[in-house]
Amino acid sequence: MIELRSMPTACGERRRDQACSQCGARALSICNSLDGADLQRLDALAERASFAAGEALIREGDEARNVFNITSGSVRVFKLLADGRRQITGFLFAGDFVGLATGDTYVFSAEAIEPVTACRFRKAEYRNMIRECPSLETALLERATHELAAAQNQMLLLGRKTATERIASFLLDLPAHDLARPMPAGHVHLPMSRSEIADYLGLTIETVSRVLSRLKTQGLLKLASLNEVVVMQPRKLRALAEGDI
Repeated sequence: MIELRSMPTACGERRRDQACSQCGARALSICNSLDGADLQRLDALAERASFAAGEALIREGDEARNVFNITSGSVRVFKLLADGRRQITGFLFAGDFVGLATGDTYVFSAEAIEPVTACRFRKAEYRNMIRECPSLETALLERATHELAAAQNQMLLLGRKTATERIASFLLDLPAHDLARPMPAGHVHLPMSRSEIADYLGLTIETVSRVLSRLKTQGLLKLASLNEVVVMQPRKLRALAEGDI
């Protein structure tokens, strides 16, 4: 169940005035393109929402009324195939937007992997602000260009790379997407399960587990826990990811 946070009026007004400027995810988000009156206007449109692990931000087929800016936690984005299989198309973290590039209905689902906080905006109001705020429109265009490049890389990953190359690429690239959660050098936080990694990379969970174990045996990785991997030999893992070994 979504939790909308409420506060006494005086305290709420003071904190809402500062909410965007003090948000830890702002530097990672398109919101960072705004300041002054535009930032206050964006803050006035936002509802703060919390989601427990497994709760849906959006569901495929529902009316696309809202967009979300994730401020903490991680989200899985996926589609269900006709036979019930799940294809995860991406993982989102603090600073990412979800739900904006859709038509009248959502064409995918997005669920919290772990506890998530987000700013929720009514889609129509947010689109109006985009039209009236050139800096926000420019930031969204830059983000869309980046996401297009990421989608092309994902197509290469699924279409041409071996299972080992896919997993090596995933482990090396993941920290750059989860910048709000800094880790020591070489450490990779994995909020998602092995099954979710498999669904994202187009593999079976058995293959993911087998490849991770092999990389550990080869001394390229250390499995610190179910949710943390340490890359022991980043150059060799990168060469493996690029098919140079």
